[in-house]
Amino acid sequence: MASSIDHAAIEALERSHDVLRAFNGTEEQLCSVIDDREALIFRSGVQISATVMDRAPQLRLLVRAGSGLDNVDVEHATRRGIRIVRVPGSSAQPVAEFTFALLLSLVRQVSLGDRLLRQGHWPKAQLGGPLVTGKTLGIVGVGNIGRRVGELAVAWGMRAIGCVAVPSDAISTALAARGIELTDFETVVSQADFLCLHVPLDHVTHHMVDARVLSHMKQGSYLINVARGGVVDEKALYAELVEGSKLRGAAIDVHESEGEGSISPFGELPNVVLTPHIGAMALDAQRLIGARVVALVAAHQQGELEKTLRPDELVQQEMTINEGEL
Repeated sequence: MASSIDHAAIEALERSHDVLRAFNGTEEQLCSVIDDREALIFRSGVQISATVMDRAPQLRLLVRAGSGLDNVDVEHATRRGIRIVRVPGSSAQPVAEFTFALLLSLVRQVSLGDRLLRQGHWPKAQLGGPLVTGKTLGIVGVGNIGRRVGELAVAWGMRAIGCVAVPSDAISTALAARGIELTDFETVVSQADFLCLHVPLDHVTHHMVDARVLSHMKQGSYLINVARGGVVDEKALYAELVEGSKLRGAAIDVHESEGEGSISPFGELPNVVLTPHIGAMALDAQRLIGARVVALVAAHQQGELEKTLRPDELVQQEMTINEGEL
């Protein structure tokens, strides 16, 4: 196991299998323990490289306890005949709820108020913020998570607009039934009071929010990133927050540099809310993910994995993952 998952799931796996723990290990650490392993369980925060996989000649299964595959060499796994499955279904609701937690903390300056109060200040008059009701929430990547975010926005009385990589009439109709308007990326960026990112990180989405995009955002708008750190050009975002005129603030759960010892360049800015990649860490959801990981490993051992897989868990390894999923 390259990452920690729900404790009950770890105990269940250890009762039925020979399990080695190497949580958040470096490439060297993973290589030192994986040589005789048949399956590897991982989350974000660890790199499953070709080097790691090649140290395990018996490796046949990679289980991503979540959705994102930007930290695994999918092409190499395909060449090696290593099956990759993921467990995305339980992440949409916690990430959507956390998106709104960040949004509200940012717009109402909850984190800043908390810090100042702990320092003995009472800055009540300086901590006002706008209502979200009546504002436009823009969703870049209206997949499983983005759709749920849009539904929550509509429930809050907001206008929800979004975009996907490959739009279609069927997608537009399905989103409209949820109160979400499908449009193009440029429209979402320019009209959103709150711009939320919900796309995977790949060669297309890397730094998709750069200085040019930031310059086209609405005056006084906010950016919320719970996708992947590399989706945003952090240098450009920092410059906009410090010297620009468009963004009022940003909430960032995912970072280009993550892990113990990483210090965010945004830490000094009062108009930024920072969290350590915890969007999916609702305990209820983690229990469901852990139970599903146990079931998938058991199915693989019994030779029934293909029969057990749900459509959203199946990774077409010659393709990237679906637009809008995290």
